[in-house]
Amino acid sequence: MTTQQKAGLAAIVRKHEAQILADWIRGQASGNSSREPVQEAQGRRVSQELLSAFAGAAESGAAVEDGAWDRVRDMLSELSATRASQGFSAAETAIFVFSLKQPVFTRLREELGSEPDAFARQVWLATTLIDQLALFTMEAYQKTREGVIQRQQRELLELSTPVVQLWDGILALPLIGTLDSGRTQVVMESLLEKIVSTGASIAIIDITGVPTVDTLVAQHLMKTVAAARLMGADCIISGIRPQIAQTIVHLGVDLSAVTTKASLADAFTIALKRVGSRPLSDGA
Repeated sequence: MTTQQKAGLAAIVRKHEAQILADWIRGQASGNSSREPVQEAQGRRVSQELLSAFAGAAESGAAVEDGAWDRVRDMLSELSATRASQGFSAAETAIFVFSLKQPVFTRLREELGSEPDAFARQVWLATTLIDQLALFTMEAYQKTREGVIQRQQRELLELSTPVVQLWDGILALPLIGTLDSGRTQVVMESLLEKIVSTGASIAIIDITGVPTVDTLVAQHLMKTVAAARLMGADCIISGIRPQIAQTIVHLGVDLSAVTTKASLADAFTIALKRVGSRPLSDGA
């Protein structure tokens, strides 16, 4: 498509910008009935700025991937990120761009209705540009959503692996659920940060809530123990139930260098002895 054709589209958009904007905003509202007044005001402002930028980029005759469309792409990226963080769905985000088609087509028909060939060319051009921008918007939205989901998953992992200070110099890390590579990394980071911040010399890793222990889980535990030792803290593993003990023996996992106990209470008693303290009595 030639620069002249694109300039023709831009000229028509410029001429009817106010009407196109009003129709575009109505089209967005019909597809997003749940929006709050603040969001609607933001949508109107963004729509106005984007429509002006769209016309300016179209005047250049450049492809959507070229530098002339940088401002439009930046605005759509920001819009996608904002809507993704605000909980807008992918469909609602797509409607924002796609709803521009009908107002533009209406004005093209008013201007070029008596020239079928010119009308067809401009409609095809408008369709191509808007579809490409919509695709870009959805890709930007998807990247933002993936980032949000990954951050939420990490936050959930951190919440599910709290490091608790039981006593001066003694930490406890209760593990619940499956221990995979990703979670092991979070566990180690949380434990090491707490060791540094508290100066603890002993860390109790309680696996009472870990349903099964296989070779991979055992390796993850040993990595955590080794990392803690490098930071100057010894580890005690508690929650070794009979079936887990049998599994560890069957797998041939060597835990001889690590103190293990059946319960967290037993591990805490050992830890207190090592730091030279004793449990408080009921009457204390």
